[in-house]
Amino acid sequence: MMQPPTAASASSAAVVVSSSGPQMTGSQSFNGSATDDEVPRSALSTFKAKEEEIERRKMEVWERVQAQLGRVEEESKRLAMIREELEALGDPTGKEIAQVRKKIDTVNKELKPLGVTVQKKEKEYKDALDVFNEKNKEKAQLINKLVELVSESERLRLKKLEELSKSMDSMR
Repeated sequence: MMQPPTAASASSAAVVVSSSGPQMTGSQSFNGSATDDEVPRSALSTFKAKEEEIERRKMEVWERVQAQLGRVEEESKRLAMIREELEALGDPTGKEIAQVRKKIDTVNKELKPLGVTVQKKEKEYKDALDVFNEKNKEKAQLINKLVELVSESERLRLKKLEELSKSMDSMR
């Protein structure tokens, strides 16, 4: 923190300022009159009054700066506390969200090969179903052929039996 300016530093500044400019004393005056001695005293008192005013204003500004710094520190502490509360508040759900996302990624990795397997099995199923349907169609055709052949055979046998029956009747 800053330290307030002191009166000693202000008076040393006044000494530096007053020593940097030409000073006139009664023995160094141009015309040697008594008013010459009063002019430097009046200038010195004016200078001291200005220095005191500057010092007073400097102290006022310093006090306002210190007050502002105090408020800033309080606000900074308050904001830090709020940030900590927000982090603590968001942290449990953040962990849970991260766990769920990790589980989703794991399940997704497991699903990829399963999806490939399902597609392969679906293709095998479709191929097997096509073969099954072909064989069923072939079976139906063969059954129809068998029914035709059996019907034809029965018709021929009946015809032959009729012929044999007629021939036996004619023999009688």
